[in-house]
Amino acid sequence: MKRTHRLLGAAAVYALAGAAAPATAQEINVPVIVPVTGILAIEGKAQRNGALLAIRQATEVKIKHKVIDTGSKPVGAVNALEKALSDGKVTAVAASLFGPEMLAMMPIAKEAKVPLLTISGTAKITELGNPYVFRFFPGDAITKVAHASYVAKTLGKKKPAIIYQTTAYGQSGRKHLVANLKKLGVTPVMEEALSFAVKDMLPVLSKAKKAGADVLVVHLHSGPTALLIKQAAAMGLNLPIVAGSAMHQPTTAALLKPKELAGVCAESGSSPVSGGSAAMNAFTAAYKKMFGSAPDAFALGAYDAVKMALKAVKGGAGSAEGVRAALSKMTYKGVAMTYKSDGKGNMAHSAVIMCYDGNSRVPKIVKRYANVSGVL
Repeated sequence: MKRTHRLLGAAAVYALAGAAAPATAQEINVPVIVPVTGILAIEGKAQRNGALLAIRQATEVKIKHKVIDTGSKPVGAVNALEKALSDGKVTAVAASLFGPEMLAMMPIAKEAKVPLLTISGTAKITELGNPYVFRFFPGDAITKVAHASYVAKTLGKKKPAIIYQTTAYGQSGRKHLVANLKKLGVTPVMEEALSFAVKDMLPVLSKAKKAGADVLVVHLHSGPTALLIKQAAAMGLNLPIVAGSAMHQPTTAALLKPKELAGVCAESGSSPVSGGSAAMNAFTAAYKKMFGSAPDAFALGAYDAVKMALKAVKGGAGSAEGVRAALSKMTYKGVAMTYKSDGKGNMAHSAVIMCYDGNSRVPKIVKRYANVSGVL
């Protein structure tokens, strides 16, 4: 009888210990579905690396993950998500930063009730009422406030020429740029949309000069941004350029000589290579050690997104629905900024402007726009 009591007592203690134990033995599934080939490969690889760094640093939970390439195509993103969902229960997805891919995946994620953690800047993705989308990079509704304000108020420019991509990303940026410039009493002297196929930037640059532009306001992806800046320098355009977040990437700056970057600024959510805090420096060092290259804001946004989801899991949100509910309510201090949902899944609410001095490929942050949305 005494032995029976001891066994029952031990079982009770074991049960209580198990109930109180953290989720270290739990396995969750967080596939990384991003473009690592195609037109968004540069940005997608940065996002992939940031997510993987967060996953590999995790100690509180065991994480199953697969990296699935979308090929920078909506149909590729759909196929990738369906493949991930067929490969066991998914807790959350580190999802593509490419707007068209996100828009294609969102209905599937909603039906499957799986959170998508994205860093896409395309404003529309959080305007469709999908509760399973969480954006960890300031969208155009945030960054273009900073972009337009820096052009009109800080630089004092009144005749911007807007050059943007024909993609959903480009169209979203253009829409918010025009709206925010209008609020500041500024009307563009020219607007021009460019497809990825355009390699010769001289016609659009010449058009901007002829229109009397006093600044180029650029919202292009990485490769086209570098091409435009290089050709503007070669023709001696001598106009300030304030670009979109693609310009802040070290991989974009690497395509240009430091002197070609003179007079170039960019908006972004952050700039890890510019430093600014102990946490930022630690993230940058860990990223460089793991991947042998410098991180950008896309990598950091993906890193913070996965870290926040892992904190939700550690707090007891072990299922996809639990993670969704937690992310909808949590406030999380990440490396780049503090994140909190505005009720639509917009988690990031601050932006920065950085500029190049013509002597280095590392930009300096010259202006910060904190809590633009007023959510925090």
